[in-house]
Amino acid sequence: MVTVINKVLDFVVRMLKGAGVALAFIVPGISGATMLTLFGLFEPVVRFMANVRQRFRTDIWFFLPVGIGGVLGLVLLSGPLGWMMDRWNVIVLWGFGGAILGSVPGLWREAAGKSPRALQDWLFAIGGLVIGFTGLYLLPLATGDIPANFFSMLLAGFLIGVSVLVPGLSSSLVLLVLGLLGAMLDGLSNRDILGTFLPIVIGAVAALLLLSKLVDWMLDRWYSRFYHAIIGLVVASTLLILIPNHSPESIVYAGITATTIVITGIVFLAGLGIGLLLTRLEASKEVVAQEPDDFSGPDRIAA
Repeated sequence: MVTVINKVLDFVVRMLKGAGVALAFIVPGISGATMLTLFGLFEPVVRFMANVRQRFRTDIWFFLPVGIGGVLGLVLLSGPLGWMMDRWNVIVLWGFGGAILGSVPGLWREAAGKSPRALQDWLFAIGGLVIGFTGLYLLPLATGDIPANFFSMLLAGFLIGVSVLVPGLSSSLVLLVLGLLGAMLDGLSNRDILGTFLPIVIGAVAALLLLSKLVDWMLDRWYSRFYHAIIGLVVASTLLILIPNHSPESIVYAGITATTIVITGIVFLAGLGIGLLLTRLEASKEVVAQEPDDFSGPDRIAA
């Protein structure tokens, strides 16, 4: 009886972790890979996707509840998030900005975790900042208004897949810059299977299958430079959240009141605290997941 209860609890815990990862896919500035790392799932996911043919039969049972929780998280959380962003644009985006800044110290430590920080690392960080800010700021001018349709949701899914593989990269931030985040949130909250869920899943799986081996290779060979470039991109994304830009979903300061400024400051500090707390938990390894190799079939994960 105790064994059965433990199996059920483990299944539920991994569902909750999946919901937490899903939140990162729809909240601007939070990286799916960072949440996976926090939950002890990043390396297992990369290994699984890089060797999906060999590991599918065994690992799929480990990731099944994570996927179920992720779908439930997208459905249940996208509506409230879209509602808040429509009504409290400045407050919500500054809260996200604080959460991003809170994650930077953890990324900074991680970047020098395998080798001392060198001049080249600083150059990669500066390059990531300059190229990331310039590229994302000018991107809406190059693309124009992108219509919300099957193909743009394919792009959204592809970006979500990339954010799973690249720590610190927020897919929802890029979608915000492109003016597609609101459309994606609406489609998810309205349970639009064919127009939103299906292309997002196809795009995400395509990104994972196409890029997982490349990311795994880059982490093995250019770990420090890869992470420093991501840090520059994270800082650039934070600036783009807080500075008005060419995106149709850009932050708008017109008509802001003193009350809004005070609330925004409080929410920003709260977001900063949450970001710092998450990085401390990640660094202390307080949140640890079992390896997928521990599971060999459905009888191992559920009653």
